[in-house]
Amino acid sequence: MTTIKTLCFVIAALSSYAALIYRLFQIRRSWRDTAYRTLVITLLLQCLTFTMGAFAMGSERFLGVGNLAILVMHLSAVAFCVSAQIILLHWASATEESGRRARYWLLTGIALDALLTALFFIADGPGRPAEDFNTGSGRPLILTYLLVFMVSQAVPCVTILRQCVPYARMAGRTSLGQALRMLSVAALILFLYCLARVVNILTAAGGLDIGGWTLAASVFSALGIVTLSLALTISSWGPSATKLLEWARGYRSYRALYPLWRDLYESSPDIVLEPPGAAVSDLNYRLHRRVIEIRDGRRELRPYIDRTSGGDGQAGPKGSEESRQAFAEAAQIRQALHAKRTGTIPDDNADTGDFEDRDTDNFTAEVVWLTKVASAYRRLAKAR
Repeated sequence: MTTIKTLCFVIAALSSYAALIYRLFQIRRSWRDTAYRTLVITLLLQCLTFTMGAFAMGSERFLGVGNLAILVMHLSAVAFCVSAQIILLHWASATEESGRRARYWLLTGIALDALLTALFFIADGPGRPAEDFNTGSGRPLILTYLLVFMVSQAVPCVTILRQCVPYARMAGRTSLGQALRMLSVAALILFLYCLARVVNILTAAGGLDIGGWTLAASVFSALGIVTLSLALTISSWGPSATKLLEWARGYRSYRALYPLWRDLYESSPDIVLEPPGAAVSDLNYRLHRRVIEIRDGRRELRPYIDRTSGGDGQAGPKGSEESRQAFAEAAQIRQALHAKRTGTIPDDNADTGDFEDRDTDNFTAEVVWLTKVASAYRRLAKAR
């Protein structure tokens, strides 16, 4: 159990350091921005919090003082929550009202840290076993210390969650909107951590043993901090990640269209503008060319498409209407290719049209449709 808790602290610390290092690369162009400086301070406090947590799991003394690592972890966690709240205020608006609210949170954080420090030493924190700060051990001062700390963590989670949801809706699909939505998810997970931690404290104080469920708090903490680290940095890496995902989707579509394109190319080599082996680095260009070439290849098959045949492909009883249409289209292409190879021209052939009832002006929709047709075409080829 101790190993899992330590691992959770290490994961949270590593994600915090990764987010901090990533943000520090932008220091030259962003240091004059107040929101950026606050973000760096927040990430520093986040790193300190979970570094101290990992250290406390391995040693009861820090700088020669018993349980000092636990105190530093809790104090930096309070400061970290306050700083995160101030970041949200900077993101939300730059009005004078947000400045006053930021000062309120700052003063509240200082007061809470002072209270926790006083309770720690009044309760003889340096002389107590480290386990007391995990369970409370039924001592009123230690219990008060732990519950004050948990309240200091839960309240910012609730306020951040309440503010993020409406602001995220206002921001829409922008990078700020993505950051706010992810921040709200992090706040929710960390609030669950607070609830799990309070349950651990109260059940231990009441003499109840909940066994392995005590690990839930550590898991929620690590998961919440990883999500928070992503939320605090998504505004800078989000656009690049979006482009990468779009490239990956385009590449999958490009590869999925290959079997259909290959057979159409073999049937009508003149549909290809450039030799198939030509090196073209622009994937978007290659995908456009492949779609156009498939469209042209389908057009070349019009004299061989039998209008009286709906195709022999079946999507199965659970297939959607669009899936059945894709299978019918794929089967029709297979029949037309066979008819062209054998020189058989149907009496009632398709002498007009392209891909019927499809909006060829919407390239994204056309790629999605052709990918379904190509998938059905590949399945029909395997079935034969």
